[in-house]
Amino acid sequence: MRSPGAHCKGLARRSRRDPDGVLVGFAAIVTMTSVVAGLIGAPVMPADIPPQAAYSSVAQMSPAVAEVSHSVADAPHSVAVASHTVVGDAPTGSGPATVAAGSILGALSRLSAADLPAFIDAHRSDLGRLLANPPQATDVSGVWRLLDPVKQSTLLHSAPHVIGNLEGIPYAVRGQANTLDLTRTIADTTKRLTTENGKAVRIELQRKLTTLGNVAKAMKAKDGVKRTLVALDTSDDARASIVIGDLATAHYVSVLVPGMYMSVGEQVVDWAKTAQNLYDEQVSWLRRVLGPRGGQGTPGVATVAWIGYQTPVLMNIGGLTLATQGADSLERTLEGIQTMRRASPPYLSVLAHSYGSTAALLALQRHTVTVDALALMGSPGSDAQSVKALSVRDGNVFVGQADLDPIVHSAFFGSDPGSASYGAQRMGVDGGADPVTGETLAGSSGHNEYFTAGTECMRNLALIGIDLGRLVMGSAPSGTPAVQNASGH
Repeated sequence: MRSPGAHCKGLARRSRRDPDGVLVGFAAIVTMTSVVAGLIGAPVMPADIPPQAAYSSVAQMSPAVAEVSHSVADAPHSVAVASHTVVGDAPTGSGPATVAAGSILGALSRLSAADLPAFIDAHRSDLGRLLANPPQATDVSGVWRLLDPVKQSTLLHSAPHVIGNLEGIPYAVRGQANTLDLTRTIADTTKRLTTENGKAVRIELQRKLTTLGNVAKAMKAKDGVKRTLVALDTSDDARASIVIGDLATAHYVSVLVPGMYMSVGEQVVDWAKTAQNLYDEQVSWLRRVLGPRGGQGTPGVATVAWIGYQTPVLMNIGGLTLATQGADSLERTLEGIQTMRRASPPYLSVLAHSYGSTAALLALQRHTVTVDALALMGSPGSDAQSVKALSVRDGNVFVGQADLDPIVHSAFFGSDPGSASYGAQRMGVDGGADPVTGETLAGSSGHNEYFTAGTECMRNLALIGIDLGRLVMGSAPSGTPAVQNASGH
């Protein structure tokens, strides 16, 4: 049986492929009402438990909240029938979570802004489950646009963790929500530390406080370039994504995907600095190459310091479980960007290192989202055997491999992106003189220096992310000698 999320995702994708548009409208209604439910949440109950038994505090709710809560409990069977009527090839019983989600039909429109907080409190645990299996960004975006500003603000302040992490919510709103969630969680954790006597718990709280403090530190803007916290998970396996620039308007968007030992608590500040360095490099190159453009200015750039999955450590690096989770999360991130930028699509690139490159390859093998460029550094590969198996436009894939990197050519997870048969373009990482600027660039040695500022690799990554791959140094089909640059390097 497929998961509810897979069921909804399959419905949406089948609808988009319908040449006559017969299913599009109806599918949108069904999935949208499911998301309306999801934003608030609805409990999943065994059939033999009376619906009202799940709401011990219904009598204490306002009449409006109680009415909607009762309707949530009473409606699941009719929604299940409706879902199966629309999707003929859906498996029998699409899943209780789908039923529960769809059973809250019109809840947001029926509740006033004043009633929303109480309703959210009554369904707090379901909100967490919503993020574990989120709806599609297109559906969330459609629902969000239907809400008036007062309800949007109420949801943001009542459930910032949910609003801040749902793809399809405007990035500025998510930034506000996650900043609020970060501030509240720091305050709550600090307060708990003053009253907690257990040593083990105090150590855990202090670790969490340190992690959150580092996220706050990473959010400090440099040179007036804004930073937006577009994802934040404050649980033990914290996750975060910080955007340098404006993700809503940038012409070029680069998503940086990290490899092992890149936890939020220990690396988020440095990862944001790396994204900032890439941002600065890209802006510099755009100004250099494009020159004055009248009143148009330089095209906007956004780089994403993405730590959207639990990166592995030495003890669990050998399996693909975390890579698959990373692929799921990255897929949602990329779909979210393309959904929010549908009217003005950016040039979208993924720059991935080590184990993170395997996660990126797994995501792009699914052909659910297409990027404009992909760069892989120190990659242990995946089961994709060539660039033709990846959703990258025009096969625009680059591979960087340092001479002393023990991971490259290992094909540890099934393929070697640096092999001639793979079909990727090789990019130089050994250092040399920049043929355009004459600047001396450092080389990357070993497995962990690809993102070092001032290196040939970072210069090449910046150019790949702004559609200037033709200027990449050392560019050649992988497995063949690199083309010499103008300085003979």
